Amino acid sequence: MNSGRSPEEVARSYLASFAGGDPDVIAGHVASGFVNEHASALGRRSEGVDEYRSRLPGFLASLPGLRYDVESVIADGGRVAVEYRLTATSDGHQIDVLGVMVLDVDGGLIARRTDYWDSLTFLRQTGATP
Repeated sequence: MNSGRSPEEVARSYLASFAGGDPDVIAGHVASGFVNEHASALGRRSEGVDEYRSRLPGFLASLPGLRYDVESVIADGGRVAVEYRLTATSDGHQIDVLGVMVLDVDGGLIARRTDYWDSLTFLRQTGATP
C-alpha cells in the first residue's frame, strides 16, 4: 500500500487514516509482524497485523471522531517520531490529548509503533478521575 513513500510520508498517512475510521485502511499501513507498544497505563500491547486489525473496530467505536493531528515530525532513516494531538469524543466528553508515536518503518510499512501519551489527562477529560 505504501511502497515508494518515504518513512515520514508513511507515518503521516498512517495517522491521517484514523480520521477515515476504516480498520482495513489503518491496518494496511502495518507489517504482518507489527508490534504495537504503549507507554501509557491504559494502552494495550498487540503483536501481528491480525490481532491489531481485530482490535481496531472497538477502539474506533470507543472514540468517535478520532483524529491524530500531526504537530511535528522527526525522521532518521526508517525511524520516525511524530508529535500529535489526539482529538475525539469519549462517552460524550471531548478529548484533547498530546502524545508522541515512535514508528519504525521498513519497506513502506510500519513494523513497530511505540505510543507515549498521558492517560491521566485522558481520564480527567472523561470525568473518570478528578
